[in-house]
Amino acid sequence: MYSAQHCFTRFKSAIDSYELPKRFTFPFYYEPHPLCLLAAKELQSYLSTQNDWQHNFGLNNTLENGLDDAADNKSTAIGKMFGVLLVRNSNGELGYLAAFSGKLAEQNLINGFVPPVFDMLTQGSFFQTGTLTLNQLTEQLQTLEQRPEIETLTVKLTELSSQADNELEAIRAKIIENRKARKSRRALAKAEQNPTLLNELNIVLGKESVAEKFQLKAAKQEWDNRCAEVSLQLEQLLGEIAELKAKRAQLSNQLQKQLFAQYRFLNPAGEFKDLNEIFNSAPNQQPPAGAGECAAPKLLQFAFSKGFTPLAMAEFWWGASPKSEVKQHKNFYGSCQGKCQPILSHMLAGVEMDPNPLLNNPAEGKSIEILYQDEAMAVINKPAEFLSVPGKSVTDSVYTRMKAMFPQATGPLIVHRLDMSTSGLMVIALTRDANKSLAQQFIARTVEKRYVAQVAGVVLGEQGEINLPLRVDLDDRPRQLVCYEHGKHAHTVWQVKSRNEKHTMLYLYPHTGRTHQLRVHCAHHDGLHLPIIGDDLYGSKANRLHLHAQRLVLNHPVTNERLTFEVDADFKLEA
Repeated sequence: MYSAQHCFTRFKSAIDSYELPKRFTFPFYYEPHPLCLLAAKELQSYLSTQNDWQHNFGLNNTLENGLDDAADNKSTAIGKMFGVLLVRNSNGELGYLAAFSGKLAEQNLINGFVPPVFDMLTQGSFFQTGTLTLNQLTEQLQTLEQRPEIETLTVKLTELSSQADNELEAIRAKIIENRKARKSRRALAKAEQNPTLLNELNIVLGKESVAEKFQLKAAKQEWDNRCAEVSLQLEQLLGEIAELKAKRAQLSNQLQKQLFAQYRFLNPAGEFKDLNEIFNSAPNQQPPAGAGECAAPKLLQFAFSKGFTPLAMAEFWWGASPKSEVKQHKNFYGSCQGKCQPILSHMLAGVEMDPNPLLNNPAEGKSIEILYQDEAMAVINKPAEFLSVPGKSVTDSVYTRMKAMFPQATGPLIVHRLDMSTSGLMVIALTRDANKSLAQQFIARTVEKRYVAQVAGVVLGEQGEINLPLRVDLDDRPRQLVCYEHGKHAHTVWQVKSRNEKHTMLYLYPHTGRTHQLRVHCAHHDGLHLPIIGDDLYGSKANRLHLHAQRLVLNHPVTNERLTFEVDADFKLEA
């Protein structure tokens, strides 16, 4: 079923006029080659018309036309990442391979798509058997955890502990009361000045005190014994649960390692490495969930194993956006960093690739405009595609430029940041005291910030608010996810500035300062569901990101005078 020619697709359109790629695609940031665009278009045509299998992508006519998704069954929709790999076969013919990430229509094997690196769904496989065993252990565990005796004993132990505390506290209170009475009796005996009677009284009072202590000790021991008896019964039940949990965890870990060993990835040199080896140097030495199931490694594995020569690659999203992520229907995306970067580093070793554009200095040839300057602070207009602080590979940034421009400045200079792709106003502290004052204003959120953004579509209404908590996508940094469980509160107020039939210009007021907050709040389906023009992470590339920090209002760090700065964006409402 999965011979080399079975998955090799010849172009339906004429390709004689196309130039071949000079080098293989840099997989994590790229512009799709025209032949990959053609292959993707043909694959998308098939996805739109096929009746070979059924999968709910959450598509309908409105989403197909690039509008909002209004599918009735949106809650069960699962969009998918698809990939195309331009290849040359052993006969020198050009064509392409297609793949999907994860499962499709609850299957790993679908006619016309390359197979997975390892099919864990194969009937009777060790994974199926191991999963069955784990499921049985889980059912046993649930049965044990739901036993009524556990709740009964837990309640009984709580009640006994409460009764013990109350009775012992009553005994202690009585002892304190009796101690005061004995003190009074001694005082009266001393007043009579009869040493013999006083000695006899002390003996009696001493015996009373000892008896009370014994009473408290005996009562405490009795309650301890009663509680210990119930606690032992409860511990025995919970011990069975803990033992079963440990057994399940051990079997799960063994099954996972065995599974990872089956995912063996090939490179052009004929070298194989499994997931355990590839992620051995990762921080936790553990491959993330779903590693090896993405489209890119599937495509390359099939190509190398069948003797195809990979020429270029592209991956696109098909369907409704996930609940937490921002993925646009038909948009192209680079391979993910967390799952794919270590795998592809091995698989593409020795392959001549396009240079990594992220290693280029985007600020080269650009200058920073100083809008305001005194001894304490400066306000600048940062160009788009200009780092605020040095990155891992590129050091040229607002910080390095300011350090060179103001060599006598003290303190960290940078008070707040703008995304590399965002242009606009930044305040620079030239003294430590100024930095402290300005930083406190940002922390207290007394600084007023207004951004102007142009989104790809028509925003309904004139103003509104967006509250979507954000956290980093651990598998694909620096992308952000909407996450109500672990995300940080993020609040944006928006207001329409102008609009036409295709685009809307907005004022955006971020009340919090999360990474990519405005970009995600605009693009996410629970936000405006309209990406900012030029947003290469959450929308589509353009000449630049149409996001500009246009207005900044703050107190001067020395005089405390309220200052307002404004600078217009270099983009206008597009026709």
